[in-house]
Amino acid sequence: MKATRILVAAIGIVGGLLVLERVRAQQPTTRTGSEGSMTEKQTATSTERPKEGTRPHQLGEADFKATLPEDIEWKTFPAFPPSARLAVLVGDLSQPGPYTIRVKVPSGVKLMPHRHPEDRVYTVISGVFYIGEGDRFDPEKLKAHPPGSLIVLPGDTWHFPWAKSGEYVTQVTGIGPLGLEYREAKDDPRNEGS
Repeated sequence: MKATRILVAAIGIVGGLLVLERVRAQQPTTRTGSEGSMTEKQTATSTERPKEGTRPHQLGEADFKATLPEDIEWKTFPAFPPSARLAVLVGDLSQPGPYTIRVKVPSGVKLMPHRHPEDRVYTVISGVFYIGEGDRFDPEKLKAHPPGSLIVLPGDTWHFPWAKSGEYVTQVTGIGPLGLEYREAKDDPRNEGS
C-alpha cells in the first residue's frame, strides 16, 4: 500500500512536470539583459532581416554609398551670407523626408537670428561652433561647441551662430522640407540691395 502511494505520487509529479513543459513550450519565455526585457519569440524575429522591398527607402538612401570629404560639393545658399557654403549630402531639401547637410562658415561671419520649422541635430565637424538662443543677436548668450559636439535644436527655436574664432563646419540632420525664417527681413541675405 505504501509503495502504491509513492508510485501514484511520483506519477503525479512527472505528469505535472510534463504539463508544465507543454505550457512553457506554448508561451514565449522572457529574457532580460542589457537591451531590456524581450521574449524568445521577439529575439528570434528581431534579428531577421526584412524581406527585400518591404520597406521603402528614403530619398537618397536606396543605394550604399560613401562621400569622401574631398568629394563634397560646396555651394552658396541664398538664405546665407554670400561667403557661407552649404553641401547637401543626403535628401532633397525641398521635399518631405530626412536630409543631411554640411554648413561651412568662414571666420567672423554672423548668421543673424533665425529659426527653422523642423527639428535639427547639429554635429560640429571642425572649428568651434558658437551658437546663441534668442531672437536678438546677443554675444553674451553665445556658447562655444568644439569639434565632436552635438547640439539638438528643436523646431521654431530662434538662434544665431557666429564663426567667432575661425571657420567652422557643422553637419545638420533633419526632416524636410528645410525652412529658414529670419527674425528681421533686413537680416535675410535675399533682401540685400532691395
